[in-house]
Amino acid sequence: MSVHMMSETNASARLGAIRAAATQVKAPGSPFRHAGGMHLRSPTAGNGRLAPSDLRLWAVLALALVFLTLGALFLAAPGLGALIYGVPAPAGLGQTYLRAIGARDAALALYLAGLALLSTRRAVAIVLGASLVIPACDLVLILSAGTATWWQVALHGLSAAVLALIALWLSGRGQAA
Repeated sequence: MSVHMMSETNASARLGAIRAAATQVKAPGSPFRHAGGMHLRSPTAGNGRLAPSDLRLWAVLALALVFLTLGALFLAAPGLGALIYGVPAPAGLGQTYLRAIGARDAALALYLAGLALLSTRRAVAIVLGASLVIPACDLVLILSAGTATWWQVALHGLSAAVLALIALWLSGRGQAA
């Protein structure tokens, strides 16, 4: 056997050993995860995205649907939106502000749906957490106006609570590792 053939045989054997070792590489930190795959105990993809089997995806999409419906209501019937919001319906051009609330709620719905479907669980949790500014400001506005009834205040408080709880659920706070 020539020296050239022996070096090709050795190189081929080494390449085969490297390939075999590469197929058995596991992701660090968990015996239940393989590189780029799903965690066996979690329906979240290895890349942090929400999978269709994860109830949190459907909770975010349901929340997005609620905000999209509210947005459509404010855009189509600003007077009814004002009643739900907790302020008297303004006349004339004042209804433009109510429609702006509708556009805000519709945009939030689209952000949430898009992030839930196309981004990471962490990104959705951050946007939900940051969105707590919306019901907090709404509460300040209706309480300072003095026009809201108890159920309108409770509705904005419930909105804040749902945003916060889903954000915490997505971030994994309070769950066993």
